[in-house]
Amino acid sequence: MNISEYGRNIQKMIEHIMTIEDRDKRNQLTRATINVMGQLNPHLRDVNDFKHKLWDHLFIMSDFKLDVDSPYPTPSALSLARKPDRLSYSSNNISFKHYGRHIERIIEKACAMDEGEEKTVLIKLIANHLKKSYLTWNRDTVTDEEIASHLALLSGGRLKLSDDIKLQSITEPPVKTKKKKYQGKSGNGKNYSHKNKKGQS
Repeated sequence: MNISEYGRNIQKMIEHIMTIEDRDKRNQLTRATINVMGQLNPHLRDVNDFKHKLWDHLFIMSDFKLDVDSPYPTPSALSLARKPDRLSYSSNNISFKHYGRHIERIIEKACAMDEGEEKTVLIKLIANHLKKSYLTWNRDTVTDEEIASHLALLSGGRLKLSDDIKLQSITEPPVKTKKKKYQGKSGNGKNYSHKNKKGQS
């Protein structure tokens, strides 16, 4: 069987239809078979144009030899075997992969802004983000001068970090450790409990 999901009975029905000489009767039995195929595979109703899918399966199961009037273009073995066209992926040349493409677009927007306080604040925000991203991939110490040089490279020299601007000090968060419950011991080596034993004052 070419498509086992429909079962051997559907395969035999299609083979029987192929032996019928009367074209009108072939068309009638084919439409009835399509309805049965749809009932056997209700999940195909979630597929766009599921009727078209059923007709394609019908011709596949007949080895493309069934001669009937289909409401859709009749497929061929070559058309189904054809590989899909290769997708073209966008090739972005990123100078610093650890910063990503989005920050480069933000830098381009900042370069187009007029000089002023708003642009100065944005440059500082970008530099702080660069420092944070840099430390995400490289735990070594990074200086503000190094971030300033990266900013200049990414902006083609159009954005410069002022010498008097100090970037945020970004450190790794402290590792939380679970506190152990303290159990004191008496001098005789036995565990000490705050609760008095039953019968003792």
